Amino acid sequence: MKKLTIACFLIVGSAIGAIAQNSQYDEKLAQELGADDYGMKKYVIAFLYRGERVQEYSPEKRAELQRGHLDNITKLAEEGKMVLAGPFFGNEELRGLFFFNVASIEEAQQLTETDPAIQAGILKMDLKEWYGSAALPLLLEMHSKIAKEDI
Repeated sequence: MKKLTIACFLIVGSAIGAIAQNSQYDEKLAQELGADDYGMKKYVIAFLYRGERVQEYSPEKRAELQRGHLDNITKLAEEGKMVLAGPFFGNEELRGLFFFNVASIEEAQQLTETDPAIQAGILKMDLKEWYGSAALPLLLEMHSKIAKEDI
């Protein structure tokens, strides 16, 4: 009887484990994206704030720096280093976010230093590690299918 009870527990436990596992799991894709068992991974988020030197530049120079800022975002996205970026509405101190697909804050710091708006003091960034879906890089592919014009 004791062996039968143990066997029943093992069968029920195996069935529960099979139910709990995702039937759509794609091991190859999970490995390509660097996903853990929960489909998650670490990113570094850059919180972009208004810099102290904004007023030092003419509107034309600020427009030039903004163009360089956008071009830098595109370059980093094409390299797979940035998976999401965008501004906030309004004219507040907190200007936008970058989601870096990198292993460390130090690497994200090096990437932020390639931004002309950061170099000019128009923007400054605060970097934080974040745990989110490893599928985030797939958004860029989807975005290109719905964007009528490039930024």
